[in-house]
Amino acid sequence: MLDLYTLCMTANTAASPEEQKSSSIMMFVLMGVMVIGMYFLTIRPQKKKQKEEQQLRDSVQIGDEITTIGGIVGRIVTVKEDSIVIETGADRTKMKLMRWAIQTNNTGNERAEAEKKALEAAQAAEKEERKKGKRRKKGEPVEEPMTSSEE
Repeated sequence: MLDLYTLCMTANTAASPEEQKSSSIMMFVLMGVMVIGMYFLTIRPQKKKQKEEQQLRDSVQIGDEITTIGGIVGRIVTVKEDSIVIETGADRTKMKLMRWAIQTNNTGNERAEAEKKALEAAQAAEKEERKKGKRRKKGEPVEEPMTSSEE
């Protein structure tokens, strides 16, 4: 009984030199495609996530409420180059932490959500204005609302 390795080796040695060259070239091309695929599937998303986390840590301000990697929630009192001081709890205990320990910026998340809602509301209002504009007949004057002084 022949095993697969022996069969492949005898088939490869029986091939002409041109076929062996094209086979090795295809192997290198396949390896290159695999390396590029690994880059786009693993390395690139990881670097993008690290960049976003670093931007979050660099953008914290005094007064922001944060959550640390250890789960401690507090309000930032002092911001230095590589560290922060936060207040936690009702007794306002102060803790000095390194910037890399920040996991989320709760205040920043709230601001981002508020900005997103405001943008959506503005887009909805603009869409309503467009619909009203399409309902008017061509050449029809635009009716302006009357103010209380005109009544």
